[in-house]
Amino acid sequence: MASSVLILLVGFFIWAHGVGGFGEALMEESEILGLYEVMGCLLDDPSWGSMHPQPCTETPWPGLQCEISPVPLLFHVTKIHIGPDIVYPPCKLNATLSMSLQSLPFLKTLSLFNCFTSSQVSLSPSLFGTFSYLEHLALESNPSLVGQIPSSLSNVTTLRVLSLSQNNLQGEIPKMLGGLVNLEQLDLSFNNLSGEIPQEIGRLKSLTILDLGWNGLEGQLPSSLGQLSLLQKIDLSYNKLTGEIPEELGSLKRLVLLDLSHNLLKGPIPNSFSSLEQLEYLLMDNNPLRTVVPLFLGTLNRLTTLSFSNCGLIGPIPVAISSMQNLTALSLDNNNLNGSVPPNLESLPLLDHLNLSHNQLGGELLFSQEFIERLGNRLDVRANLGLCTKHQLDNIVNISMTSETAHCLDASRARNNQTCEENPDDLQKIEPPHKSSNSSSSNDASNLNREMVVLAFEFFVFTLILM
Repeated sequence: MASSVLILLVGFFIWAHGVGGFGEALMEESEILGLYEVMGCLLDDPSWGSMHPQPCTETPWPGLQCEISPVPLLFHVTKIHIGPDIVYPPCKLNATLSMSLQSLPFLKTLSLFNCFTSSQVSLSPSLFGTFSYLEHLALESNPSLVGQIPSSLSNVTTLRVLSLSQNNLQGEIPKMLGGLVNLEQLDLSFNNLSGEIPQEIGRLKSLTILDLGWNGLEGQLPSSLGQLSLLQKIDLSYNKLTGEIPEELGSLKRLVLLDLSHNLLKGPIPNSFSSLEQLEYLLMDNNPLRTVVPLFLGTLNRLTTLSFSNCGLIGPIPVAISSMQNLTALSLDNNNLNGSVPPNLESLPLLDHLNLSHNQLGGELLFSQEFIERLGNRLDVRANLGLCTKHQLDNIVNISMTSETAHCLDASRARNNQTCEENPDDLQKIEPPHKSSNSSSSNDASNLNREMVVLAFEFFVFTLILM
C-alpha cells in the first residue's frame, strides 16, 4: 500500500513540474545507449535514435513503453514491441537481436513479429541470463529465426508467456524449461522441433495453454501432462506422436480444447475422458485409432466440435451423440462405421456441419427434407453404398449427397438395408472398398446381373398380381 502511494506521489510530482523538466536525467545513460543499439539492429531507420532522444517522455514511440521507479527517480524501458500494428519503421532485411538487450534489465515484454525474414538469426544461450522482470517473450513469424531453443531460458523464472511460434527452430524441447514454474502459456508451434515431449513439462503447474502443433515431435504423450490441472488448451496436432493416449489426460478438468489430430496415435479413447466436463473441442482426425466411437461422448454436454475423420473407427454411431445439445460440427467421415444413421441427430439444435461420408453406413436416412435443405453442402453422407433416402435430392441445390445417395424404393425394407434403387452409372463410379480398381469389368457384369434379377423379380410379382 505504501509503495502504491509513493508511485502516485511520484506521478503527481512529474505532472506538476512537467516531464520535460527532468530531461534525460530520468533515464540511465547505459540503458538508453543499450536501447539505441537494440533498435538500430532491428529497425530500418538510421535516424530512429535522433528522432526519439527522450523515448520515455517527450519523444515516445508506439512500440516502446517505460515505467518509473521511485527510488531513484528513473524511467526504465519495460516493453519493446514490433508487429503488424506498428506501421513504421519496419524491421530491416538484415535485422539481428543485439546482445545490448542485456542493458535493459527492467524489460518485461519483448515481442518481435515478422522481423527476421532474410538473414539467419539464432538465440544466443547467453542472451537471457540477466532478466529479472521479463514476463512476456514472443518471437513469432520469423522465417529466418533458426537454431535451437536455448536451455538458458529456464533461468528467466519470471516468464508467464513464452511464444516462439512460426519460426524455423530445430532440435529438441529443452527439459530445463520445466523450471519455468510461473509459465502460463507455452507456444512452440509451427517450427521444426524433433525428439520427444519431455516429462519435465509436467512441472509447469501454472500452464493454461500448451501449443506444440506442426512440428516433428515423436514418441509417446507424456503422462505428466495430467498434472497440469490449470490447462485449458492442448494442441499437439501435426506431429509424429505414437502409442496410446494416456488416461491421465482425463484429470484435466478445465480443458476446453484438445487437438491431437494428424499423429500416429492408437486407440482406445480413454474412459477417463468422460470427466472432461468443460471440453468444447475434441479433434482426433487422422490417427490410426481403430476403435469404436466411445459411448461416454454423449455425456460431454459442452462439446461443440467433435472430429474423428480418418481414424479407422468401427462399429455403429452411438445414439448417445444425439444428446450433445451444444454440438455444432460432427465429422466422422472416412472410417469403417456401419449400421444406420441415428435420426435424432437432426434434433440437435445447433448442428450446422455433419460429415458421415466414406463409411459403410446403411438403411434409410431418416432426416427431414427441412434438415437436409438447411445444412445443404454442410451435410455429407456420400460413399455409403448401403444408405438410401426417400427424398428427391436432385431438386436441392448446394448439397453434398445428391449424386451418390440412392433413392429408397420401399421405406420399411430400406431400414433393414435390403432394398435400394441404385443408379448403374453411380455404381460404376463408387467401387466397394474390397474391390480393386482393375476389376471394373467384373463389376459391370455383377451390376448387370443384379439388375436382371431385380427386373425378373418385379415381373414375377406383376404377373402374380394380374392373376
